[in-house]
Amino acid sequence: MKQVAYYLFDTSLGSCGIAWSEGGNACTSPAVTLLQLPEATTEMTESRIAQNSGARKSSAPPPQIADVIKKVCKHLQGEVQDFRDIAVDLDDAGPFARQVYEAARKISTGQTRTYGELARTLGRPCAARAVGQALGRNPIGLIIPCHRVLAAGGKPGGFSAHGGPATKARMLAIEGVTLRPPLTMK
Repeated sequence: MKQVAYYLFDTSLGSCGIAWSEGGNACTSPAVTLLQLPEATTEMTESRIAQNSGARKSSAPPPQIADVIKKVCKHLQGEVQDFRDIAVDLDDAGPFARQVYEAARKISTGQTRTYGELARTLGRPCAARAVGQALGRNPIGLIIPCHRVLAAGGKPGGFSAHGGPATKARMLAIEGVTLRPPLTMK
């Protein structure tokens, strides 16, 4: 039977939460099921991760998850990390969302794609909006780098984490990507 737990940890952006599963059909070692970026307060972060993961709070993460936490902390401090080797548990995502998440994980640090480009990569050129909706439900932000997917024309598009597009721009800036300022009418 799959067991799910979560743990809160501090980063340079605020308190984050991570949830992981163990013992399910998909994997035998711990796999990340949710990464909660900081909310306005630690209490809000904990409330969000507890609600979204349905997990119990853990006093300490297993070693593999502790390593993920270290990578997340380093990344958010500006020491860019590669998260593609981290085991994730996407059992609760539908088939299309899993395809979107797998395609997003292939976007290298410092690179971006548009929702339309990602849709074309999946062989579904008219599915840009569906790609955006799937990324809006991404449970493992940063590890599944939905922040690297932009709207057409290099605009940030939406971002479901606290702070919205400003947080997305900040995460991209950590990776060396600067978004173009919006055009203004004179």
